[in-house]
Amino acid sequence: MGRNWYLLWSGSAVSALGDGIFLAALPLLATTLTQDPKLIAGVSFFGALPWLLAALPAGAAADRYDGRRLLLVALWVQCVLMVMLAVFHSAHIAFLYGMAFLIGTAENVPRAVGQPLIKATVEDHLLERANGRLFASQAVALQFVGPPLGGLLFVAAVAAPFWVNALTFAVAALLVTGMRTERKEPVARAKAREGLRWLLRHKGLRVVTVVTATTNLCIAMTMATLVLFAQQRLGLSGAGFGGLLATLACGGVAGALFAERILAKVRHAVLVTVVVIPLMWLGIATVARDLWTVAVFAVVSSFCTAVWGVATSSFRQRVAPPELLGRVSSAQTLITWGVQPVGALLGGFVADYFGLLAPWYVAVALRSVVGLLCLKPLRVHFLAAALNVHCAVEPEQDAAVTLPDASR
Repeated sequence: MGRNWYLLWSGSAVSALGDGIFLAALPLLATTLTQDPKLIAGVSFFGALPWLLAALPAGAAADRYDGRRLLLVALWVQCVLMVMLAVFHSAHIAFLYGMAFLIGTAENVPRAVGQPLIKATVEDHLLERANGRLFASQAVALQFVGPPLGGLLFVAAVAAPFWVNALTFAVAALLVTGMRTERKEPVARAKAREGLRWLLRHKGLRVVTVVTATTNLCIAMTMATLVLFAQQRLGLSGAGFGGLLATLACGGVAGALFAERILAKVRHAVLVTVVVIPLMWLGIATVARDLWTVAVFAVVSSFCTAVWGVATSSFRQRVAPPELLGRVSSAQTLITWGVQPVGALLGGFVADYFGLLAPWYVAVALRSVVGLLCLKPLRVHFLAAALNVHCAVEPEQDAAVTLPDASR
């Protein structure tokens, strides 16, 4: 791991800090304008909607143009948008919807170019380590440090978290400017749909996509009204809400840091995460009535989520062709993140009609069913990846791979 990797890693961590601040500050700002669960869920909906609309074009751009330059443009655009939000924060909630949409659109670019940039700056055998460190730093910044800081800044001054967020994007852009990567000349053709077609043909990535999409749908359902859950069920203030979001990071940091060792030593670690995550959500819905109880279940859930994320990211980086990696990653993002606006709307309506706990129960049921149905194919494909079978197999040839019995 050289200088380029560490600059990329640092820039990602700093921008993730801003994202964490934004994660707590935006819903808190929305509650100053309305207490309607459906309208508050609308903020999450419009923030997630760009993943449906912009993911594929962002992936095509990542494979066609220089990733470092695209990343710089996206960071400066997000900086300007945060300044606008800081200045006009007291506007109508429709303004929040528009800003959430624009910021979400800009976020598609760093995610699309991040996968090829990691692949270009890290050797193949170090992918788990690189992804683990990246996940850990993002978890610390995005969930552990950012949300409490965002809550505290919001209490101090409504506009303060957005000014600080703008600063983080500017610092991240300066760090990325220091990278010295080989300049990539524009590729003549980089059709966005090619990545989606490749993804749909690859059996292993299809299963991973289904499980991840279901997980994200369920998380979006619960997160859409989490601020009301925190205020009404747990009795938390603005700073307390930031602390609640921070508990999600505790397990995520540990999971990301230890994922490389766990995946190397525990054959069925990926399968364990699939089973445990919905059980933790069930605990939050049935037992948790204070911050500390929620924290216990959240830590375990986020630990498993981080291990899953490192495993699936490394799997995708290995099996996808380098010239298609940006588009394959964005195609997967289209599906796995594109379900979030649906989950946000569904969570808002379910909470409004059936109570704040209802989205948690729906999430547990849906995620459990999908997870159990996908256990067998996940076992087959991740075992194959561990044996380096998939690295040399074309997508359409997956069915021909013969694997040893994993129970031996």
